Amino acid sequence: MAKGVNKVFLLGNVGKDPEIRATAGGMTVASFSLATADRQKDAQGNWADKTEWHNIVCFQRTAEVVRDYVKKGSQLYIEGKIQTRSWDDKTSGEKKYKTEILCNELTLLGGKPAGEGASTGGYSKSNTASYDQRTPSSQPDYADVGITDDDIPF
Repeated sequence: MAKGVNKVFLLGNVGKDPEIRATAGGMTVASFSLATADRQKDAQGNWADKTEWHNIVCFQRTAEVVRDYVKKGSQLYIEGKIQTRSWDDKTSGEKKYKTEILCNELTLLGGKPAGEGASTGGYSKSNTASYDQRTPSSQPDYADVGITDDDIPF
């Protein structure tokens, strides 16, 4: 059976301040909602915005970045995968489902929100920062091999 692809790219705004918690093992987990908007023409030919809400979950270092720098209204670029969880409701006994985006990479976009002072004591290297949770792939480094133009076949 062929391997499938489960990849999500989202660009949107945070709906409310993130919820931060820690697992029993001490791992930091951040969860928040992200709104994405799409513009379509309705039956009368008028443009209408349609907002879609996504449940985002971040772990470890990315969750710490969310805790320190993300709040309601923040614009983010998210890369991740879709996961649906299910459980039995304790009160009604019915099966419940929740679809979430498990964040692999988070990029903070835009500048400071309006009304915020010049110095926040936080991240100020640039207006855009990327935090990748994936483990780095080990690629060989050929810097010391001495490849010259004569070694290139074209």
